Parts: sequence; C-alpha cells; structure tokens
Amino acid sequence: MIIVLIFITHFIFAVLIFIKKLKNESLTTAFLNITLIIILFAIGWSLTSVVSKWIMEPEGFGKFFDRDTFSLTLLTFAEFFFYRIYYKPDFKK
Repeated sequence: MIIVLIFITHFIFAVLIFIKKLKNESLTTAFLNITLIIILFAIGWSLTSVVSKWIMEPEGFGKFFDRDTFSLTLLTFAEFFFYRIYYKPDFKK
C-alpha cells in the first residue's frame, strides 16, 4: 500500500512538472523533464535498493514496509531535496 502511494506521488509530480514546463517553456522541455524524472527514479531506485540491502533483511519492518518500500522511501526523500533545489525557480511567483 505504501508503494502505491509513492508511485502515485511520483506520477502526480511528473504531471505537475510537465504542465508547468509546457506552460512556461516548450513541449520539448516538458518531455525532457519527464525523461529526467523517469531516469532519476530508475537509477535512484537501483542505488537505494543496494543501500537497503546493507541495512535490513528482505522482510523489513513488517508486511507493509519491506525492503523495497524502504528503498523507495529513501529515494523519495532524496528526490524531494534534489527536486526542491532543481525546480525552485519554476515555482517562484
């Protein structure tokens, strides 16, 4: 269930960035930003999976918070701080 919420959050963020870039810049820039988000998500999930293998067992902390959920949570926090800096000029009024 937590994994679904993380995926939905990423999807909503990607749509938000696509609309923002399409409105402010161009269609090409919007697609490039979506590609960036997808690539960072895929590579980041791979890297945080390696880190989570060092930290915990496959069962994790229970049924709803296993090793994959932990790695996605780590990824979400890392992406939050990165995207907050990267997309800050787009959200200034």
